[in-house]
Amino acid sequence: MKKEQDLKQPLYIILLLILAGEAVFILPFVLARVFRPTFLEVFNLTNLELGSLFSVYGIVAFISYITGGPLADKFQPKILLSVALLLTALGGLVMATYPSYSVLLLLYGYWGFTTIFLFWAAMIKATRIWGGTKKQGLAFGFLDGGRGLVAAGFGSLGVLIFSLLINVDINEASLPERKEAFRYVVLISSAIIGLIALLVFIFLKLKTAETITRQKNSLQSTFSNFSTVIKTPSVWLLMVIILCAYVGYKITDVFSLYAKEVMGYDEIKSAEVGTFMLYIRPVVGVCIGLLADRSRVSLMMILSFLIMLIGSLLFASGIIGPNTVILFFLALLITATGVYAFRTLYFAAMEEGYIPITVTGTAVGVISLVGYTPDIFAGPAMGYLLDNSPGESGHQHVFIMLAVFSIIGLIAATQFYRISKK
Repeated sequence: MKKEQDLKQPLYIILLLILAGEAVFILPFVLARVFRPTFLEVFNLTNLELGSLFSVYGIVAFISYITGGPLADKFQPKILLSVALLLTALGGLVMATYPSYSVLLLLYGYWGFTTIFLFWAAMIKATRIWGGTKKQGLAFGFLDGGRGLVAAGFGSLGVLIFSLLINVDINEASLPERKEAFRYVVLISSAIIGLIALLVFIFLKLKTAETITRQKNSLQSTFSNFSTVIKTPSVWLLMVIILCAYVGYKITDVFSLYAKEVMGYDEIKSAEVGTFMLYIRPVVGVCIGLLADRSRVSLMMILSFLIMLIGSLLFASGIIGPNTVILFFLALLITATGVYAFRTLYFAAMEEGYIPITVTGTAVGVISLVGYTPDIFAGPAMGYLLDNSPGESGHQHVFIMLAVFSIIGLIAATQFYRISKK
């Protein structure tokens, strides 16, 4: 008899999860990543202030992971996902008014609630159900690879809109002209996110038993789930692994700034570098997912930390500059491969770690509580390093930080491999 989570799921379900899974993060993160130099200018922010926005998001998210996790074990994913997308899109209307810094802080806290409390665990659980017991790597590979493609699409669309609305050379465009162009980028992104919310609400219907989709809504069952999760050794190791790998993901925020400050690119070309990074993500996601299903997720995690370490040391060495364009893009490719591989491996490892499907939402909440704390500290840390050592030296310090976390993560991934093998 088939296990409940192995019921065959339609392909369009994972496509909807891919669309929703990245669309919800476009406004808080992707636009700032692709347009970082422009974003800093039009909102009149320093790197530290931008990092503080991410930190406020991270603090709200920190609380939301643990409280929102059990929510995913009690309610249908389509309800949680569609409401989260709609509320996130509404925040874009506020962003488009270019509010004060204090209002931006509140807005990022609001997004920490909409994208995590309502959304995160529900998305992970729905993806795990879609993958069944034998296709976890493929499921999460499709999810993150597809999310990368969606992010790249939004990034390319944003760059296109921005460049079309700037009628003069970008270096000659006034600040009001840049602000007006970027306003349309934000508004169009918000409209698309709202449309995706509607599609999810109408079409996201998972074929699964009620025991998986929604558990009995009682305080006793919630405490039981927490007890099961915290007694699972792999949960604790995944906390450390995700924390270290997510530092790498946060550091991808500075690549467009590196292109401008170190390589000497203008704002549009530096935004194109940020978009180029996003196009690497879908290729890495699907390839790593397929490899993980044919070997072990834990082995792929060990390999990914090694690759991330090599990339970070290349940037930290100071040998990459305006005259080493090929080396710059090679180092980008290496670092991105290591970082984006983990976007597939994070939760594909739950099956190998023997975490029960019925407590997936709670497990995701507990793991994410520690694993995603870089949302709190990584932004301000990078901002401090970049602002206090302007230019190339600040970027070197950022990548030294990444190298340290890569080593810690490598140790944790090796231990996870040993435990899961037993």
